[in-house]
Amino acid sequence: MMERDVGIIEPMSGKECVSFKVMLVEDDHGFRRTLAGLLTSRFPSIVIGEAGDGGEAMEKVEDFLPNLIFMDIYLPGQSGLELTRRIKTLYPNIHIVMLTSYDFPEYREVARASGAYRFLSKGSSTADEIQELVEGLCAKWTPPGVKSTWYRKEAGNEASRS
Repeated sequence: MMERDVGIIEPMSGKECVSFKVMLVEDDHGFRRTLAGLLTSRFPSIVIGEAGDGGEAMEKVEDFLPNLIFMDIYLPGQSGLELTRRIKTLYPNIHIVMLTSYDFPEYREVARASGAYRFLSKGSSTADEIQELVEGLCAKWTPPGVKSTWYRKEAGNEASRS
C-alpha cells in the first residue's frame, strides 16, 4: 500500500512571487547572504536586491522599487529607522520590516511611528516566521485574476488553499 501525504502544505511554487521584489538592507554581508538564501529556497522566483548602508539603500530603492524591504536599524551612514521614514514618505506602498538584533520597546515604537509594517528580532525570529510573512505579502500582491497555485494535499486530492 502506498503512503499518501495528508495535510501537508506544498511550498510555494514561485509562480505567485514571480517578480515580487525584496530588498535586504543590512550591513552584515553574511547575514544578507543567509537571509537571501532562506528566501530564495522557498520563493525561487522572487527578485532580491541588497544594500549595505543607508545611502546605497536609498539609491537602490529608487531604481529597484521593491515590494518589501527587510531593514536593519543600525546602518553605516543613516539609521534604518530614519531611512524607513524617508522611504515610507516617498513610497507608501512599500512594506518595510525591521529585522534587528536590538529588540527594545523604544525601537519597536519608533519603528511603528516611522511606518514599519513589522518588527522582527534577529535573535528570536524563525525561518518559518520570516517565510510566512513574505508568503502573506506576496499573496496579497498577486494581481487579481491570477489563479493561486497553493494547494493542500488531503488524502491524495488537491484542494486550493484559501
